[in-house]
Amino acid sequence: MLRRINGTALIIAALVATVGALAFPVWSYADRSGTGEANLNASSVATQWGPLSATDRDFLVKVRLAGLWELPAGQQAIERAPSEATKAAGDHLVVGHTDLDRRARDVAAKLGVELPNQPTEQQQAWLNELTAASGDEYERKFANILRAAHGKVFGLIGQVRHTTRNTLIRQLASDANQTVLDHITMLEGTGFVDFDALAREAAGGSTASPSGPSMPQGGQVPQVPVPATPSGDQSFTSRPVPPTMPPMP
Repeated sequence: MLRRINGTALIIAALVATVGALAFPVWSYADRSGTGEANLNASSVATQWGPLSATDRDFLVKVRLAGLWELPAGQQAIERAPSEATKAAGDHLVVGHTDLDRRARDVAAKLGVELPNQPTEQQQAWLNELTAASGDEYERKFANILRAAHGKVFGLIGQVRHTTRNTLIRQLASDANQTVLDHITMLEGTGFVDFDALAREAAGGSTASPSGPSMPQGGQVPQVPVPATPSGDQSFTSRPVPPTMPPMP
């Protein structure tokens, strides 16, 4: 009988030890260094407008860098582009980045973030490439180099606007979102943007498998979707956001 009790006690003790070993990492995970939240807190500094993360600071620098090369690129387009559409895109770049740069410098001064005064080597190389081109080649290079650059920063703006805990950065991201979308729209309005090249470049940098609904097979006609409409009270005060430009034919 004594041996049976001792054996049962050993089994219970082993089970308790196993459960404890499994549970401990879960309980202590939030306090372990190397987790996403721990890295976020380690890279953030406190300000009166909320925590300022490494991503926030990187965003501020990128807004400044964009103005340092896109503003002169826009000014060059006004002076050299053959078509009025490209000149208009250049005008939007100059006006937009002059204003956005002022806002970024003001935010950086308040948050104590040091900003660069020269574009990167890659950005300077783009400016040199544009300077060396002329005529139709110039317009194509201008539209596609600038459109690709704006498209990449557009994703960063969305990430920062979604995740930042700093009110100054949040407002700057909202301002940058409007400015960059305006520039994208104007660049596409030149008619020189190569959308196939943009798609190929994006696909080349992605390792994820495509997702989304499959195409109908065997001549099947897709089911017509039911409109998304409100029910009940119809006395709404807001209006839909107008399209940025008429659809291209």
